[in-house]
Order: sequence, then C-alpha cells, then structure tokens
Amino acid sequence: MTSIATELARWATDLEPSEADLELAQRSVLDTIAVAVAARNEPVMRIATGLSEAARWAVAGHVLDFDDLHMASTTHISTVCLPAVLAAGGDARAYLAAAGIMARLGTALGWSHYSAGWHATCTAGALAAAIGSGVALGLDARQLATAMALAVPAAGGVQCAFGTDSKSLQVGFATDAGVRATRLVAAGAGADVYAVDSWLALMGGDPTGVDLTGPAVPGGLAIKIFPCCYALQRPISAVADLARHGVDPASVDRVVFRTPKATVTPLIHHRPDTGLKAKFSIEYAAATALLDAHQGFASFTDEGAQRPEARRLVELVEVQLSTEGDGLLAGELEVEVHAAGAVFRNRSQFPPGSPQRPPTHEELMRKVGDCLVGTSLDPESINWGSAREILHRYL
Repeated sequence: MTSIATELARWATDLEPSEADLELAQRSVLDTIAVAVAARNEPVMRIATGLSEAARWAVAGHVLDFDDLHMASTTHISTVCLPAVLAAGGDARAYLAAAGIMARLGTALGWSHYSAGWHATCTAGALAAAIGSGVALGLDARQLATAMALAVPAAGGVQCAFGTDSKSLQVGFATDAGVRATRLVAAGAGADVYAVDSWLALMGGDPTGVDLTGPAVPGGLAIKIFPCCYALQRPISAVADLARHGVDPASVDRVVFRTPKATVTPLIHHRPDTGLKAKFSIEYAAATALLDAHQGFASFTDEGAQRPEARRLVELVEVQLSTEGDGLLAGELEVEVHAAGAVFRNRSQFPPGSPQRPPTHEELMRKVGDCLVGTSLDPESINWGSAREILHRYL
C-alpha cells in the first residue's frame, strides 16, 4: 500500500502550474511580502531575532493576522509556504507545490481537527514547508516523502496561543521544522514515510480526504481586508456597512450577532485589553466597525482596544449561536444594531476578500499600500524575483 507521503510527494514533483495557478502565486507573493514588511517593527520581531530566516519571515507574515487563508483547510498557507520556499531559493512553482500539499493535508485533517483546538497552520504547515523547501532544493519524490516524515514531530500548535506572541512564533517553529527536515534529508537522513499516515490518523484526519485533482490550490485563497482573525472579516464588514449608512456609535445601546457556532471558534477573547487579543474578539469587531472609518492597523493596537468608547460598545454586544454548519463562513451572519430608538439590520455570507468575493484591485492595492507605509517599496516591484531580497532588507 502506497503511503500518503509518497503520493503527495509525487504530485509535488510532477506539478505543472497553469496560468491561473501562477496568477494566484503572484497575488500571494505581493500580499504576503507586504504584510511581512508591515510587521518589521512589531515587538515579537525583536524576540525572534535568533530564529532562522524562514522562521523569522513566517513570524512576520503571521503576527499581524493579515495573511491569507485557505478556507477548506482553515490554514494560513502563504505565511508558511512562501518563507520556506524563499529560504531555500525557490520560486513560484515550489510555492504552489507546498501550498497544494498544505491545502490538501489541512482539508484531510478537517474541521474537527481545528475545532478541537489545533492550529492547523502549524500541523499541516510543517509538512508543507518540507515540500516547498525540498522542491526548491531539487529533491526527488522519495526524498520529499522522507522530509515530510521527518517533519512530523514538529507538526503541532494550539489555538490557546491566539492573542499572544506564541501564535506567530509557533507558525515560525513549524516553518523552520519543515526546512530543517528537508536539509537533513538532503544530507542523507532517513525516516519511515508511513509516519505521515500514522500522524494523520492520530490527528483525527481522513486519508480519503487527500484529493490530488484540480488546481494547485483547490478553492483558492481568501485575502484579508482587515488585519485580524479571518473569523472577524464577516462581522466587521457587516457592521461597517451599517455605520456607513449613518449609525451614530454614541447612540448605540445594543448590538446582536446571530451566527453559527463554528464561525466563532477562534474568537476566544470577549473583553480584549490588547491589540492582539482584539484580533480574536467578535465584541471588538462591532466596536471597531462602528468607531473607525477604516479598520486598519490603528484599530488593532493596545490603545485602540483600550479606548473608553470601544470598551463601552464591547459591553453592549450579544452573540446568539446556532449549530448550523462547519467552518468560519458557515451559514450566514445576521447583525442588529440598536441605536436612538431604531434597529438597523444587515446580513452577510461572504465578506470582501473571500474566494466567492475576491478582492478588487483597489481593495488589494489599498491593503498593500497600508502595509508599505514608511518604506520606499513600489508594489509593482514585489514579485518572485525580488521577494527574497526584500525580506532580507526589511527583516
């Protein structure tokens, strides 16, 4: 019986990207490099100084929670795959191979894996990083499968880290582990490739969920419009739409969200007092959507979370949960904002930036522009040929 690792490794070595795949890779490198550069002055980056370059770049790409997401696997693909590939001198094809493996492994792990408290970006990410760096280094299918097996011991990460430095650091650890495994295999290290089958079973995954058909990244990638957990993209956009139509935040006396329970799984902070915690708070989502004309970096600072008017609004939020569906975009979100004796209502299924509602060029460029403030970088200059040099320059 062929191991899962061998099947995935063969797919990765045989991958011939389509034009659509390469377009996704170009958008991913622009989005991810911009987000990583924006994090250059974050406190955790000083802490991460002693880590490998792949780990540092992954931390930078993830700490702002502004990085892309693969919906079916609930994994932040590019913040792992791009640093792993660039650290090994790879290109768009190596990235797509890694991204495809991460999407498929994460999908096979399933929603039950994520809802149990695992951080799927780390669990699936360590093995994907091994693939990406291995393809970049020219390893054959047998070596790639071995590298995945050697990365298994580092394939961990938990959601209780959300809202702390540990969230981005554990993504860095997983990325580094994959690159390290690949380099050890290139130097002659061996491993039992069936370790990947055992790992998938122990993690509660479904081997039949590994589907090697379709585009490099099945379902595409969601691009975040707001610098926070993906589970906040829908509530922020829904409330912000109401705010733009004249809701005065000072007159608000109640906010009610109705949403499936699955959609709030990572939203573990209900009275956030730091910017990091605010990124995982549906209560704060309502506050920033009502108070801020643009929910950007300034909204998710300690100062932003501690504003008296934000704290007041957080206390007014009620969340009513249903059992409908799985996933961060399960069902539909409904919101009611009670203000000045009136009730304003909105509904949302797909937020801007989701695969079903891709970001417009203007939305993407606004995001990239926000990320590049204080630099001399031109968005047009960010591509696979320049990405590694840019990361070295800023991180």
